[in-house]
Amino acid sequence: MKLDKLIKGIAVSAMAVAAATVANAAETLKFAHVYEVNHPLHIGAEQVAKEVEEKTEGRVTIKVFPASSLGKELELSEGLSLGTVDIIYTGIGFVSAFYAPIGMADYPFTMRGMEHWRAYRDSELFKEQSAKLSENMNGNVVAALSYYGSRHVTSNKPILTPADMEGLKIRVPNAPAYLMFPQATGANPTPMAFSEVYLALQQGVVDAQENPLTTIQAKKFYEVQSNINLTSHIMNSTLTLVSKMKLDKLSEGDREILLQALKDNADFVTDTIEKAEGELAGWFEEQGITVNEVDRGPFMEAVAPALMGEGLPFSKEDFEAMQALPGNK
Repeated sequence: MKLDKLIKGIAVSAMAVAAATVANAAETLKFAHVYEVNHPLHIGAEQVAKEVEEKTEGRVTIKVFPASSLGKELELSEGLSLGTVDIIYTGIGFVSAFYAPIGMADYPFTMRGMEHWRAYRDSELFKEQSAKLSENMNGNVVAALSYYGSRHVTSNKPILTPADMEGLKIRVPNAPAYLMFPQATGANPTPMAFSEVYLALQQGVVDAQENPLTTIQAKKFYEVQSNINLTSHIMNSTLTLVSKMKLDKLSEGDREILLQALKDNADFVTDTIEKAEGELAGWFEEQGITVNEVDRGPFMEAVAPALMGEGLPFSKEDFEAMQALPGNK
């Protein structure tokens, strides 16, 4: 009996050691995105990697893959479920392919300013949409929402009225929300991968593109476009998504450290981009670029019929809930 107890005791101890070893085994996470290394999103991702490794004492390490090195937007979203990536940034417009109503935030003129954007980020509406998105993406977790910036049109001529958009061949992301603005103003929207835009502008394959000021700077689009037109037609947001499979492998403590670091990073990115937007117009002018102030009213009027039309991927109730949030001007 004593021998049996001794053997059982050794077995239990061995199992405990094995369990502890598994629990404490280092996990390496792949954090992938499509942005350049000088963009605030990448800088923030690197800060997350450093913070998480320090706070978990090396139990969780993160390797960051920028500039579409592991795939484009939709490939990265699919990779979360396939296990090829563990954390990603992705635009709301892209993940609307998995849950269409969340794409409402990326439609033109649905957001009217930073106060309105923050109200949406903190709203029950966004929480409900995030939960539905998670369900449709195999349980992958929406860890945070960050401000990406207000989108403006760059071109080789001034764009001051909707009439100036007519016939303009403009690159847009390959998502429905981005087609509405150019279509409503008579332009010719041309979906194209983010990594191909610079060369397409340089070679005249497209006449124009639209992106936030920080992206125009980071991707150096100002080198191949003479005008930045402050249309501010879309206020973009970026989601941080985390693989459910990977989260389930982490201890509760390490999981909390990771998720908190990602939330803090979203605040850092939002604050950095908001500050940069207040300074970049002057910087572009110093580079010899013409920055045009634009009366947004006529553009909003041009888009309004489409925004209120049939066949949109979000309900009238959700749209009205968003418009009822504080800060809608």
